Amino acid sequence: MLRQAKTITSRARSLIRPLPIFCSSQEAPFGGPSPLLNHRSQDIPHDFLRRVSLGSSRGLSRFASGFTPLKPKPLDSIIDVERVMTRSLEDLVSIWDDYHLGRGHIGASMKAKSFYLLEQRAGPCRFFVLPLRRGSGYNTMFVQVQMPHMLFTGLEDYKARGTQASPYLTVTYYKEFADTKDVVLVRGDIVFTSKLDDEEAKWLIQTAQSFYLNDTRYNLVERFNKMTHDFEFKDVLQALDMPTG
Repeated sequence: MLRQAKTITSRARSLIRPLPIFCSSQEAPFGGPSPLLNHRSQDIPHDFLRRVSLGSSRGLSRFASGFTPLKPKPLDSIIDVERVMTRSLEDLVSIWDDYHLGRGHIGASMKAKSFYLLEQRAGPCRFFVLPLRRGSGYNTMFVQVQMPHMLFTGLEDYKARGTQASPYLTVTYYKEFADTKDVVLVRGDIVFTSKLDDEEAKWLIQTAQSFYLNDTRYNLVERFNKMTHDFEFKDVLQALDMPTG
């Protein structure tokens, strides 16, 4: 889903508006307060969190159902929408991808059809967990899809900090070109660069999307959200060809 970036030209740079770089945990890439967690704990599939071997279950009662609603950064504050509208799809994607490289932001794109399927499937299945490789093991990431956003935080932080937990990575989907160019632009903002690097953020976005777009993988997402007693985290590891021992 993430496209390879090309070298951006000076002419292309004029189509992009200046972006702030967010370094503080108190700042969010949406112009508002850092998205925290609220208290509707009954919405989280707690059965899974109690059963699967991902760490201590202590403090699960303090878990929240998700992050507070985000205020997205308008696309026209990032890119000159009117001028880009006349460019080819290839130029648009290249400009978008290239600008975000090395800035603590991830630029990506996806077909409109894929986005609408992701949006549809995320409606009843907002949560999931993914293993992020670290050395010979992995860290478990908690995922929430809250369209037009996708958010990632470490499960251990989620358990330890409760309502004070903040996402490591936030993702926003922009549909402005879905009808005219059959593309949805994707922007990932790494909130904590000490927790994730660019490549890890790209992998998380790609992989999370794949679990919602691939029929076989989506069965695991449904199981996690609707049939937690049948969910096994090792099935996610196997789907990603990661060791289960």
